[in-house]
Amino acid sequence: MQSFSRGWSFLKQAWSMAFKDKDLLKPSIYALFVGMVVSVIGIIPIVVSAFIFGDTQFGNIILFILGAILVFVQFVVTYIFSGMTVYLIFGYLSEGDGRMDKAWEIVRRDFFDILTLAAASTVVNLIRNAAQRGRRGGMARNLARSATGLLETLWTEAAALVLPAMVIDDLNLKDGLQRIWKITKENLLLVGISTIGVRFVTGLIGFVVGAIGLIIAVAVGGGLAFASNGDTVISIIGIVIGALIFFTVVMLISVFSSYTSTAYHTCLYIWAREVEKATVEGRAAQQVQAPAPLAAVLSPS
Repeated sequence: MQSFSRGWSFLKQAWSMAFKDKDLLKPSIYALFVGMVVSVIGIIPIVVSAFIFGDTQFGNIILFILGAILVFVQFVVTYIFSGMTVYLIFGYLSEGDGRMDKAWEIVRRDFFDILTLAAASTVVNLIRNAAQRGRRGGMARNLARSATGLLETLWTEAAALVLPAMVIDDLNLKDGLQRIWKITKENLLLVGISTIGVRFVTGLIGFVVGAIGLIIAVAVGGGLAFASNGDTVISIIGIVIGALIFFTVVMLISVFSSYTSTAYHTCLYIWAREVEKATVEGRAAQQVQAPAPLAAVLSPS
């Protein structure tokens, strides 16, 4: 219950920042639309290749390569706009204003590092997919699937913290991973996902809102189809309106989840960074003030 309460507290504080500075939400919205365009464009050569080569060994190789490229580009898009969000939040917390021009400049500066992070995430994703697609069963296969699932979970969390290290401290992938490992090993990350419960609260809200959106979409679409008395045009219009309602809700959930997760990991990294600095200077970690969203969560109740 405490985990849920802390997660909810962080959520309110993080979105309070977003309402005060609307620029903080822009990258998440951009990522949604750019990701959709990339997916539509990227799926075309995959469909064409599948049609031309069919289920052949050469065709499977081509599909694997094209699929890997699409996954890589999707990660690049995600990290570019998440990196912008990181810097906007950092700017807001440190200067009181998140500036889009500075965020774009930082992303251009770190573009190669973002590519390496996307490449590493692509490799992890392909390894997990290969293990999940395995046709053979047995204990060894199940262990492999569990191991790759754990690997993906750990890497996803690591990448979410490495990105702020890249953007805020201008570190490459290798140095970023070393820094995150050092922070974790020295137990400077005093609050984790399981403690604050951000992921649980975000997922729960997304599920509830999605369910409500689906119900409304079905009610509107089904209602118009029922009221049409068999009129095909009105039935189609009802279905289209229902689909648009549900799609809009899904888009809002995506923006909500993306921003919240990025805000959490950014605040967590900033705090750990300051605690590390205080430790080096011989000051007590308890004297370090956490970023506002985390500070509100960690303050004694």
